[in-house]
Amino acid sequence: MTENIKAEALALAPALEEIFYALHQRPELGNHEHQTAALIRRRLDALGIPYTPLLDTATAAVIRGCQPGRTIGFRADIDALPIAEETGLPYASRTCGVMHACGHDFHTASLLGAAELLQRHREDFAGTVKLFFQPDEEGDGGAARMIAAGCMEGPAVDAMLCCHVESGIPTGTLSVRSGPICAASNPFAVTIRGRGSHGAKPHLGSDVIVAGAQLVTALQTISSRRTSPTEPVVVTVGSFHSGTAGNILPEEAKLTGILRTMGGQARERVKEDFRTITAGIAAAMGVEAEIEIFESYPGCRNDPAMTDLLRRAAAKVLGGENVLELADPSLGTDDFGYFSGAAPGCYYYIGVGNAAKNFTCPNHNPRFAADPDALPLSAAVEAQAALDFLADGGRRAAR
Repeated sequence: MTENIKAEALALAPALEEIFYALHQRPELGNHEHQTAALIRRRLDALGIPYTPLLDTATAAVIRGCQPGRTIGFRADIDALPIAEETGLPYASRTCGVMHACGHDFHTASLLGAAELLQRHREDFAGTVKLFFQPDEEGDGGAARMIAAGCMEGPAVDAMLCCHVESGIPTGTLSVRSGPICAASNPFAVTIRGRGSHGAKPHLGSDVIVAGAQLVTALQTISSRRTSPTEPVVVTVGSFHSGTAGNILPEEAKLTGILRTMGGQARERVKEDFRTITAGIAAAMGVEAEIEIFESYPGCRNDPAMTDLLRRAAAKVLGGENVLELADPSLGTDDFGYFSGAAPGCYYYIGVGNAAKNFTCPNHNPRFAADPDALPLSAAVEAQAALDFLADGGRRAAR
């Protein structure tokens, strides 16, 4: 069966590339993925796979085996990023200022490939495979809204898997780790308000720009001086807006960014440190600070049994030497954590790097490109993992 799955996946390569190119040329931002959803649904219709539209642009498909059994789910995110593409590829984005710079087009094409393989082999397994094509991973979290809409029920999902492209490892490889793998995130906004004045008379005002600059620096002590060097914490101030002219001290400044931790007690401590430091800087500088910290993605933690199952399935397709151990978790975030919080899950990285093709730029870069040669391999790993999970009813892999 394993050899058949890999061979069948490789034979699908031209079709998967066609899907991938079509998606890449027409990227859409979160909650606006209407053309993307239409393409997904046309493909599912062609394969005879039933599906349910959810939210505005989400799709939940179901492949039922020959007998009842357990259920495994797969997530593919479908949204793009507000980035102007600079790859120069013949299938580059045709939408000004929008690009699939995080590989969600790859994830979607790969899962559609796995769907075709599993639909062909539905007489070979007992149980159910659910396919979740999820909007808005890059925004406010389509995963939580899909779950709230009932995608994990009817039948209930017993385990979840999700792949993500990684240009830092070559095509033909995969990396994974058990335990924490992605960070929890807390976006924040700080609005600093003071008294404006002429730039020549700063003593008559309270300088919100100087206060904001000191705050940017002071916040970095959360990770450098308030956190153990062995504990991953990142504080990012991504925007700082204030003022209208060089000779005016403005009355307001706004900073936005994200706190990243591995969750748990560290997450709560970092939020408290953030509030303490911000309030202290404001008091010292004679300004007021309005602090907003938002609850966002919970982080991803890989279930040991599902991680082992994924490793074994990947080894059958790629060879054991090409299944790599990820040493450290990423401080990147992904809302797959909502899915893996609802059922035992595994989030892993599929290699799409290819130096010969100059596919080496990192995600969220205007020159990022995923190697299309990895598509059938990724689809085969997904299909193999589903078959392995359902082969024994999932008893060994889910708990």
